[in-house]
Amino acid sequence: MAVQYKDYYKILGVERSATADEIKKAYRNLAKKFHPDVNKNKDAEQKYKEINEAYEVLKDPDKRQKYDTLGMNWQAGQDFTPPPGWGQGNFGGTHVEFGDLGGFSDFFQTLFGGGGFGDIFNNARSSRTPVRRDIDANLTLTLETILRGGVHNLELNTQNGKRELKVRLPRGVTDGSKITLKGKADNGGDINITIHVAKHDVFTLDGYDLTCEYKIKAWDAVLGKSINIQTLDGSGTVEVPAGAQDGNRLRLAGKGLPKRDGTNGDLFIKIKIELPKRITNEQRKLWEELAKLG
Repeated sequence: MAVQYKDYYKILGVERSATADEIKKAYRNLAKKFHPDVNKNKDAEQKYKEINEAYEVLKDPDKRQKYDTLGMNWQAGQDFTPPPGWGQGNFGGTHVEFGDLGGFSDFFQTLFGGGGFGDIFNNARSSRTPVRRDIDANLTLTLETILRGGVHNLELNTQNGKRELKVRLPRGVTDGSKITLKGKADNGGDINITIHVAKHDVFTLDGYDLTCEYKIKAWDAVLGKSINIQTLDGSGTVEVPAGAQDGNRLRLAGKGLPKRDGTNGDLFIKIKIELPKRITNEQRKLWEELAKLG
């Protein structure tokens, strides 16, 4: 099909030997001059489209090379029909990026996407490997799960529907840790998983260390006491020293989460001294005696 040839160099007012910088400068000057928001002449919008189309071709080395292959003998406005055999080997396998073809001329469409030998470029585009994209995902785990490690399920909502993946937890995972599943996304990208730790009824987490509160009676704080503490994997014993103060922290070494180096974080026990809300007359007398003793 014959279409009108367009002289993109003439539209931008540059020589065929113009550099990329000269083409860009010419385009910017003309685009400012003929932008419909600035130029209210009735032909300004059409001129603006022609300028953008010319720049779309000449700014791109691949498109410009293909356009230049047509030669210098064509004149603006002259009917143009692709030469016989144009698509047989001239540009086979060439990679060309296409923008939105909407609003471009028939000439542009014929060359770069609308028909004729332009179909060769489209075929090359559709057959190339899809762009690899990574996926970000979140996985929320309990402290007990992290302590045990092992393999856990992750459900993803993807463009191809729901997927269930097996995620092996490496030693050293804690809140905010990242796990990457290489090449497991639908298009060959990576799945980058951020680990989140669910709120626990007993323990709070700081890195690999755990903290819990333990209430003791006032006299146990004064006299000291051996107490039994719940841990993530069982229990442990810790000594409350005589004269313990409210807010003091005791430490059970190695009872936190596993670290990468083979050790574990610690469990800290925060002492809360529990005072009696009600006392008997006999107890009152004893407290009064203690008060007198200082």
